[in-house]
Amino acid sequence: MENGYEFLISNFHYQFPISNNQFLFSNMVELIATIILFGGLIGMGVILFRKIPVLAQLPEISPSPGFNARIRKILERIRITKHFKLPPFEIFLQKILSKIKILTLKIETKTESWLRKLREKTQKKKENEKYWQELKKSIDEEKPRNNQKNLPR
Repeated sequence: MENGYEFLISNFHYQFPISNNQFLFSNMVELIATIILFGGLIGMGVILFRKIPVLAQLPEISPSPGFNARIRKILERIRITKHFKLPPFEIFLQKILSKIKILTLKIETKTESWLRKLREKTQKKKENEKYWQELKKSIDEEKPRNNQKNLPR
């Protein structure tokens, strides 16, 4: 294989016409991307390694008093809501399914009304076409009669 790639698809060999320069360029791009990736990972490791002693010397800061008050209020609400039991899953599922059923029925009635309107429009068009066809027939029937009347005897 001198120029390009070769691959096998169900016993069928195909050689891509790619020059050696393009092949080397794609390998070089992959090499550069790999170097950048590992360089970034090593850089993050060095920064983390240098900052661990500084972070270990920092004093622990307790949350603000306002934060504790908010947490207490939330916990009290949770204690109050413990007395209110949630409905069983089956009831919840039943409500959801009934709402879905109502929604589908609404959609069905809306589409039925659209279909009815379309049928009415097509019926009116057919009636209108029938009127014009009958008028044309009556005119065509009268023409030969008029021609026969005008003929000399």
